[in-house]
Amino acid sequence: MTHRIFSAVLGTAIAMFASQCAQAEVSVTISKMHLCCGACVKAVEGALEKVEGASVKVDKDAGSAVVTAPDQKTARRALGAIGRAGFHGETDNEKLKMPDNSGVKKGMVKRLELVGVHNCCGGCNKAIKEAIATVDGVTADTAEAKKNTLVVEGNFDGLALIAALNKAGFHVRDKEAAKEAAAARKKKADEAK
Repeated sequence: MTHRIFSAVLGTAIAMFASQCAQAEVSVTISKMHLCCGACVKAVEGALEKVEGASVKVDKDAGSAVVTAPDQKTARRALGAIGRAGFHGETDNEKLKMPDNSGVKKGMVKRLELVGVHNCCGGCNKAIKEAIATVDGVTADTAEAKKNTLVVEGNFDGLALIAALNKAGFHVRDKEAAKEAAAARKKKADEAK
């Protein structure tokens, strides 16, 4: 009798574990991304090359990408990699969002130097400039196709600028905040060795 109970409990435990493993795979759809050309698609795909276990399927026409990962931690790393590649969008998962790491502080600014924007062609550059133009108080920008940095000047709300670029499908970071984050990642990697 004890052997049957043990077998039943063990069988139930194995079934629960297998069910949890099957459910552990995570799929996140990112929509409202700026994907105007094949180079944009390749950049999103390339962003995940260093995220072990994650994969992405990009739909240029829909402006979306589906990230698949073995778990939430890997999916979060994949979203971070896509953000670092200069892309932004809305996710269909409450727990997994694009990173909010621009480093821009609340309040009015006269100048922001932003890095990391994906700006591979004239289509990207036009969309970036249109997004910037929606922000009150901006008087100039240096956005140029094939350059991933830009300076925005005027007297404007820095967070409003970030929100406008994010809404247009672009992810950017304040230059100094990006340097600090890169140094922190390097230090963490060095400590893990």
